[in-house]
Amino acid sequence: MEPSLLDALPALVVIDLQKGIVDGPKAHPVEGVVANAVALAESFRSLGLPVVLVNVAGGAPGRTDFDYGDDDEDDDGAGQDWVELLPELDPRPSDLRVTKTNWGAFTNSTLHAQLQERGVTQVVLTGINTQIGVETTARTAYELGYNVVLVTDAMTSFDATAHEHSVTRIFPRLGQNTTTADLLTLLAARSA
Repeated sequence: MEPSLLDALPALVVIDLQKGIVDGPKAHPVEGVVANAVALAESFRSLGLPVVLVNVAGGAPGRTDFDYGDDDEDDDGAGQDWVELLPELDPRPSDLRVTKTNWGAFTNSTLHAQLQERGVTQVVLTGINTQIGVETTARTAYELGYNVVLVTDAMTSFDATAHEHSVTRIFPRLGQNTTTADLLTLLAARSA
């Protein structure tokens, strides 16, 4: 990613790095994804750039063929901490918080208005699940006119094939792929 490709006012958007979602097998180890998201959040905060922490607390009401497992008799309601962000993210009062009940962070939320208020022109996306929450948020951001950056080593999925499809086929049509290291280098150059 070239230095000129990072807008003057980007916002980092971290999707669904919460207690109830990080468990279970993933395409890439969650520990690395979380560590990369944390490093990016710290860098954004140190530069006074917006950090948006998104969690999910439900789903759209429509019927699907997919079994989300929420009707299982032995389901205990997923526990009260299911929606809590991972403590490693170290949420700050200055962070924007979005609790969604859909796949994307913009749908039925005030995220777009909050970003517009701050003059944000670019969103940098990380999180879980690549082809669901991250991709849906990227699609909407693109449609709303944001420049979109997708940090591919700071995201993962339950499905390696779906993750790869999003990264190689969908994301190049919505924005620009990069890595945590490359983005941190660009951000560090700003503080120099």
